[in-house]
Amino acid sequence: MRVLGIDCGMERTGYGVIDSDGRRHVIVAAGTIRTNTRHSIATRLGVIAAGLREVIAVHHPEAAAVEEVFHAVNTKSALKLAHVRGAAMLVLAESSLDCGEYSALLIKQSVVGHGRAEKQQVQYMIRSLLGKGAPLKEPDACDALAVAICHATVKARAVA
Repeated sequence: MRVLGIDCGMERTGYGVIDSDGRRHVIVAAGTIRTNTRHSIATRLGVIAAGLREVIAVHHPEAAAVEEVFHAVNTKSALKLAHVRGAAMLVLAESSLDCGEYSALLIKQSVVGHGRAEKQQVQYMIRSLLGKGAPLKEPDACDALAVAICHATVKARAVA
């Protein structure tokens, strides 16, 4: 199964595409969609949506996943994140892709083995699972790959 994982962010939205049978994962593509902080939120959401549409058109994922909204102390940041998630989910719906939503705890558990893993541990496991092509220098892309791996793992368990 080809899975698109998305790490939503207003400044940087990470994406990662993998091919997976639920146990073995192969990286297809990963990167970051960047927006200009001086532009309006509407313009920035348009840039993110266009970038995700391009990723979908080029890589043809069969499924997609995003991280659930977490409870943040900073309400303004949480609202911006929710806007980006909404734009991402709209693009996925337009493309007729089912969208899995996972907590940060479950994503870390799927990749590292426990839900309280540090960012460096997740990056290490992404490198371990996907090999040297994993974009460790791009934390948003790395996080998006973790979301994709989580989705593939959860779906494989549901079938087994």
